[in-house]
Amino acid sequence: MSETSALDDEIPAHGIGDTAAFELVSSWVRTRSAQLDRPDAFAHMDPAPSGVAARLAGLNAEFNQNLLHPDLSPFATEAEDLVVKWLLPFFGMNVGHMCAGSTIANLAALWCAREHGAKRVVASADAHVSIPKSAHILGLPCENVAVTETGRMNIGLLSDLKDAVLVLTAGTTGRGVIDDLGLAGSQRHHNDGPSWVHVDAAWAGPLLLTKYADRLSGTGHADSVSVSAHKWLFQPKDAAIILFKDPKAQETISFGSSYLAAPNVGVQGSRGAAGVALLGTLLAWGHEGIAGRIEHLMALSEELAARLAADPRAELKQVPETGVLNWRPREASTEEILSSLGPVASRTNIAGEAWVRQVAANMYADLDAIWLRIDAGLAGRG
Repeated sequence: MSETSALDDEIPAHGIGDTAAFELVSSWVRTRSAQLDRPDAFAHMDPAPSGVAARLAGLNAEFNQNLLHPDLSPFATEAEDLVVKWLLPFFGMNVGHMCAGSTIANLAALWCAREHGAKRVVASADAHVSIPKSAHILGLPCENVAVTETGRMNIGLLSDLKDAVLVLTAGTTGRGVIDDLGLAGSQRHHNDGPSWVHVDAAWAGPLLLTKYADRLSGTGHADSVSVSAHKWLFQPKDAAIILFKDPKAQETISFGSSYLAAPNVGVQGSRGAAGVALLGTLLAWGHEGIAGRIEHLMALSEELAARLAADPRAELKQVPETGVLNWRPREASTEEILSSLGPVASRTNIAGEAWVRQVAANMYADLDAIWLRIDAGLAGRG
C-alpha cells in the first residue's frame, strides 16, 4: 500500500500547515525515491546532482525566477548566458540557450532546421524517441536508417539527403554508441547533402570536456547540438542545452509580443533558472572537476566490461564507448538476471533480444559493490 492511499480522495477541506505538510511529504520523498547515489546504482543515465546544484535548485524555487521575462530573472538570465558562453567552444557552436530536457532541445533544433528548409528528418533507428516525436509535432516525415552490428547508423544506406535534417546521435540510449560524426562535415560537400545536421549529444556531449573528446570529433561541423545537463553535467532535472552554429539561428525560433520586453527564444515560454545551478557546479568543480568525474566513470565502465569479458558466465556485447555497456548471462535467462540486479542494471533490446544495460552515471558508484551483485546473480544467488 502506498503512503498516499491513506489520504482522502478529495482535496482536504482544512490544511495541516506548512511544517506538518513538509515533514509528511518529505518523508515520502526520502523513503520512496530511487537512490541514485547508492554505491551499486549503475543502471540509468540519471546521476545524483552535484551538492551545490541541489542546494541552488532549492534556492531557485524560493525566488521562482522566470527566464521568459528578463526583469523577473536579472541574475538568472546572466548566469545562463555565462554558462552557455563557457560551454560553446567545446562544441564548436556560437549561440544557445537552456531548456527543460533534451526532448525540448531536439524539438528546438528540428524546428530551426525546418525553418531553414528541411522537409524531412533522417535519423538512426536507434535515435532517441524524442527525434521521431519532434518530427511528428513539426509535421515532418521521419526516416529511420538501420544500424550496423555495432549499433551505429549504417551510412551505406544513406542516399539523397537533399532537403533533409540529418540527425546523428552521440551516445545512443540503449548502447551508448556514437554515430559517424564525420558526416556532419563531409556530407556538406555533396550537392545532395542535408540542409541541416543536428547532433543529439544528450548523453555523450560532455565527453568533449574530457580526454575522450576525440570520440566526438566532427561535432563542430554540425548546425546544432543538444546536451542534457541533468546527465553528465550532474544537474537536477530539468536541464538541457541547445546550441547552434549560426549566431543568428535562434532568430527563426523566436517570437515577440506586446507584453514581452525581449523576444521569447525556443519552444518554452516560462521556464526556471537552471543556469544558476549549473553555474554553481562549474564554479565549484571547474573544468578539471567535471572532466575528472566523467573520466572516472568511463574508467569504471571499462573495468566492469573487462571483468565481464573475462568471466565465462557472461557475454559482453562490446567494449563501452561512452560509459554504457551491454551484456547477458550465458547459462541463465537475461530476465532472471535483471530481476536479481535491481538498481545495478536496466534492460534494453538489441536486434529483438534482451540484454543487460549498465550506465556509468553515478559518481558515487563502487565497482566492488556492483560486481558483488553481478557475481551473485550469475551464481544464482541473487
